[in-house]
Amino acid sequence: MCRVFATNGHKLAIVTEQQPYRVIEVFKGFELRHYPQYVLVSVTTKGPFNAAASRGFYPLVSFIGGQNRSGEKIAMTAPVLHKPINEETHTISFVIPETMDASRIPAPTDAQVSTQIIDAHYAAATKFRGLANEDHFKSFGDQLVADVKSAGLKMVGDPYYARFDPPWKPGFLRRNEALVDIIGYPDKRGNK
Repeated sequence: MCRVFATNGHKLAIVTEQQPYRVIEVFKGFELRHYPQYVLVSVTTKGPFNAAASRGFYPLVSFIGGQNRSGEKIAMTAPVLHKPINEETHTISFVIPETMDASRIPAPTDAQVSTQIIDAHYAAATKFRGLANEDHFKSFGDQLVADVKSAGLKMVGDPYYARFDPPWKPGFLRRNEALVDIIGYPDKRGNK
């Protein structure tokens, strides 16, 4: 969902709905978050990191723009998720707005687009600014893994990345995140 606000009658700000989460605990270098169940619409594509991100983005924009079985338009949300599978394979995903019931999500018409319900889970996340290139993301992902291990938490899978801003926003203002899923929490630490 996109909301437009006026400030003092002349400045406008566009606010994109963001994926909800709750910060459970703050550690050195990262936040531990709880994400409620959500639905992803995704494309898995081939190519180097940045090219794959661009290639996967356009079928997703078409899907939420109404190129789906019902012709329904769906609001854009942030972030765009980028999960490297290997050097040449990447999954790019949009999060469906929280207010849209999973049973109402239209079926894709493009065979490369899929939807998936993601169960509630914990994830470690670190925020950073800058352009979304592979080296930048990888350095923050590597540091996140080291910080999570140092905190004694157990990861599942490899780091993935979140981009919150459009490509025309200056790099030094862009918000990005590196994330990794956590298992065994809260049991391991005895928290609720």
